[in-house]
Amino acid sequence: MSLVSKLTLSSMLLVLLFSCNRITERKSEYAVHGIDISRYQKQINWDSIVNSNIHFAFIKATEGKEHIDSFYCKNWNDLGSKAIKKGAYHFFRPSVPAHQQFLNYSSIVSLSDGDLPPVLDFEVTGKLSDREINTILTDLLDLLQEHYQTKPIIYTNLKLYNKHIASSFDHYPIWIARYSSETPLLTHGKSWAFWQYGNRGRIPGIVGDVDLNVFHGSLEELDSLCLMGLNL
Repeated sequence: MSLVSKLTLSSMLLVLLFSCNRITERKSEYAVHGIDISRYQKQINWDSIVNSNIHFAFIKATEGKEHIDSFYCKNWNDLGSKAIKKGAYHFFRPSVPAHQQFLNYSSIVSLSDGDLPPVLDFEVTGKLSDREINTILTDLLDLLQEHYQTKPIIYTNLKLYNKHIASSFDHYPIWIARYSSETPLLTHGKSWAFWQYGNRGRIPGIVGDVDLNVFHGSLEELDSLCLMGLNL
């Protein structure tokens, strides 16, 4: 490798390293902002977050068959009735039967009027075919919808959505992860409901990084997505 090639490669690596460590800037062009959190954020001062133009928060509740996030109950109770819409998400494990994952989530997550719908976090496929993935996702989504009487939200990244589940789940609200300045484009013309655009945000009330999100709509439209006539 020539000296010029080595210098070019070194420069590219430095740019990549800088971009990966750069703090995520909030997208001021959107009206409705949110965060998603788990045990990794540890102690959170929700009063500070309320005053930081944050309108919704998704909290990790469960994963797979029996894992419960160690900070879920504290975060859910501490957020309580503060002026932030709250929702709970389940991390999907393709090797675990749908009914076992549903029982794990429903045993710990109680939703009331004003809460956001349950969220199914789809990030791994295992070695399942698209048909197998669609079957278990459908079974789990059906169980959640029947129990909570509302359509769940599907969280996934842009690549997984377009490659594995596009067109099969377009009738669900989609929360898409894409860490970019460019707005996500979903296949088949589907519009995203939430966009997780970065994972190195800084918010008063949280020490360290936090995922930043926006809602594709107004506060009134966010309210209309929340549960009504339910108390589980």
